[in-house]
Amino acid sequence: MIARDIPAHTVAAVDPQRMKTMAAVLRDPYPVHWDRAGNQRLGYGSRVVNQGPLNVGYIVNMLEAWAGRGSIRSIAVRFYGRVFDGDTVTARGEVRRTERDLVYCDVWLERDGERVMSGEAVVRAVLS
Repeated sequence: MIARDIPAHTVAAVDPQRMKTMAAVLRDPYPVHWDRAGNQRLGYGSRVVNQGPLNVGYIVNMLEAWAGRGSIRSIAVRFYGRVFDGDTVTARGEVRRTERDLVYCDVWLERDGERVMSGEAVVRAVLS
């Protein structure tokens, strides 16, 4: 039997250096990921904004810790808010249904109890 709740994955403080590195790797010229002064001018405060792929990665880490590496068959998410450096975020999920060897899950990322991203994922069932 598969548990309904997926164990949560918390990132205690989103790391601005990882954002800067990811911006370079992705060749992402968007300055909100590394320019604190520019963000202040935009009204975002003096912190930098985490990249969407890093936020999705937190959910992927949660799912793979639960179901195993390579178990994710698909994932689709919607973004509702920004994650800034220093934020604590928690990836959460729950099983919606199972079908043969596939598990259909609702997944989300929250900051201070607010969902900043949500969606659904399909993983290969955990076999015990």
